Amino acid sequence: MATGFPSSTGDVLSAAMFNGLVTFTIGSDQTADYTAVLNDQYQNLVPMNKSTAVAFKIPTNASVAFPVGTVITVLNKGAGTCTISAVTSGTTTILSSGATAAAPTLGQYKSAACIKTAADTWYVVGAIA
Repeated sequence: MATGFPSSTGDVLSAAMFNGLVTFTIGSDQTADYTAVLNDQYQNLVPMNKSTAVAFKIPTNASVAFPVGTVITVLNKGAGTCTISAVTSGTTTILSSGATAAAPTLGQYKSAACIKTAADTWYVVGAIA
């Protein structure tokens, strides 16, 4: 997680914490289907890297209570298509301008930002198919 997040009223940001806000923390390559966790928010990059199809899943708000306004950035490094979808599609809504609005896909070397706008509503924007 980027340094300085989350912070509380009265916290004082040091230079190191402030400088950490402008860079991504690069996570470990995910080589299997992956479900987002709380530490994926803010300036973290979640790299997906599999030669065959792989899934990046967004959990329900009841499972992981990401704050509204959270952005999770996903990068597909692998040759396999990365599908972004909900763990529970009847509860969590994923919206995008991709071919399938509820399950956008990323080709190799493409990235997308998953933006939480309500308790169980996420928009996916970026280089989606």
